[in-house]
Amino acid sequence: MRSRALALALVALALAPAAARPQADAERLRTAKALFFDREYGQARQAWQAVRASGRGSDAQAAQYWIARCSESLGESERALSEYGEYLAASPADRTLAEEARTSRVGIAVKLYRGGKPAHLAVARDALGDPSRTVRYFAALQLASLGPQAGRPAVPVLKQILEQEKDPDLVERAKLGLLRVDPNALSAAPAPPPRPAARQASWIRVRIYEKGEAQAKVAINLPVALAELVFKSLPDDARAELRRKGYDADNFWDRLKHTGPTDILTVEGDEGERVQVWIE
Repeated sequence: MRSRALALALVALALAPAAARPQADAERLRTAKALFFDREYGQARQAWQAVRASGRGSDAQAAQYWIARCSESLGESERALSEYGEYLAASPADRTLAEEARTSRVGIAVKLYRGGKPAHLAVARDALGDPSRTVRYFAALQLASLGPQAGRPAVPVLKQILEQEKDPDLVERAKLGLLRVDPNALSAAPAPPPRPAARQASWIRVRIYEKGEAQAKVAINLPVALAELVFKSLPDDARAELRRKGYDADNFWDRLKHTGPTDILTVEGDEGERVQVWIE
């Protein structure tokens, strides 16, 4: 009888830590998450390190990602770059976190490059061949922001965005990136088919876009007839001055109307603003 009681006691002692372990793991995980979202990044990093040290399950693997996030949030860029690398080297099962880690490494590498540490730029350039479209595009836009010398490898991906993507904001950002890398990159693109010239133009359109915006900040629609009336009401001395400068003031509007719908002017500013003028 005593032997049986002793055996049961030993089994109970053996099972007690196993039963308590999931509760302890869950508590560590809750603490680590709460500290991170409360922006207590130093304490959160220690808490995630404790989760990782448990060495069990997907939470322990994901802990390395959150450790890197904490370091990045603390401004410890090189440490975060290394920690994200450790997380990715373990072939994580969570594809979303893995993609975010690769994207974060690109942003950190570009930041370090701007801070005078060019050796890290290889991380961003390698990401141009990433299997994830999101990572490739982010890397291309980040590299293009560095100018011609550092950004030139991004040109093929930027052109891919123009050819394949429909999101107007993304396309505009790619165009701006191309212009930063090569001011002539867009002029080399195939011209759109010419519009029919038989129909006379009746409107002058002006659109002004702010940096990175797909919608125009300023839109002006002016009837050609009204503009012509204003132009022809210029005093004789003003018309004579235009003729001296080589402009045929008398025939200008007739020629413009018979040109048909066409682009007149597109200007890209240094800060990313864009002005378009066309008639239709």
